[in-house]
Amino acid sequence: MEVLTMVADIAFWGLGLVAVLSGAAVFYVDSMARATYALALSFVAVGLQVLFLQQNYVGVVTILMMVMEMAVMAVYMVMFMGMNPALMPMSMVHSNRTAAAAAVVTFMVLAAGILLVDWPTRRGSPPPDVTVALGEALMGPKMLVMAVISPVMVATIVAGVVLAAHRTRYDRFGEDLKRRTPDDPQTGGVGR
Repeated sequence: MEVLTMVADIAFWGLGLVAVLSGAAVFYVDSMARATYALALSFVAVGLQVLFLQQNYVGVVTILMMVMEMAVMAVYMVMFMGMNPALMPMSMVHSNRTAAAAAVVTFMVLAAGILLVDWPTRRGSPPPDVTVALGEALMGPKMLVMAVISPVMVATIVAGVVLAAHRTRYDRFGEDLKRRTPDDPQTGGVGR
């Protein structure tokens, strides 16, 4: 039993390290696709940590929401923006000094809150099924509605993107994105 507890502790802290490092990688990598994958990995690691805390509903929902969110982001990048996210260089870091100062101040405020606030003591006992109680507290009676409407919303977003961006740079340039002038029948071979 002690071995299982030790393995669980190592896995929990390992997932924490993965979450922090992949979250930092979002600001280090130079492509939007890599940043998206790093952010997804960070959130999946956090979701797995929540599962270790025996909050199955919140952990699974976190993982599913973040994976779907990153998938929709990739769809937007490719379809709506007409770009290849793996090849487009970009930077997620802007205003380095301001961002660093804001991060330090935020950390100090949160750390001070952790150390200085009086934490409440538990009153009563937890419900028999914590997951059901948490789901009811978060969503109440609207859980079924949200479960049904979520895929409809994703389908609507994808359909809207498809209708809004009927032509992308792949339509104009083909697979050779390095060519100077596009082979575009709608513009007579002249780029926009």
